Amino acid sequence: MSKLVMVIDDSPTVRKIVEVSLKRAGFNVVSYPDGIEALRAVTTHELQQVPDLIFLDIDLPKMNGYAIARYLRSKTPWNKAIIVMLTRHSGIIDRLKGRLSGAQAYLTKPFTTKTILDVVNANLNRSAMAAY
Repeated sequence: MSKLVMVIDDSPTVRKIVEVSLKRAGFNVVSYPDGIEALRAVTTHELQQVPDLIFLDIDLPKMNGYAIARYLRSKTPWNKAIIVMLTRHSGIIDRLKGRLSGAQAYLTKPFTTKTILDVVNANLNRSAMAAY
């Protein structure tokens, strides 16, 4: 079964870049412009599968990325998904808040498609090894 990656970012450009690069690499991708839509898909079971990895922007309308990460961490089986913060905030406090909210990795914008693929492959391979 192909790995599922969720992208939650209010920038259509960022969503498209991440989607296209991951789809080319063979991943299934779903994306949402804000956390409320993503959480709606989660709670209504619109998604048939829990994402293996979630790219999550911090600056989102309605509900910020930290709050979304904390919410997902509180829900089984979503608490097993790998969360990668993808944001323009590069400060140490932002990184710490990301880690405390449940993110395993932190990427700053601008990014390259190679960086996106490297982070996905590194984190999904790590989780696959942790399962054994």
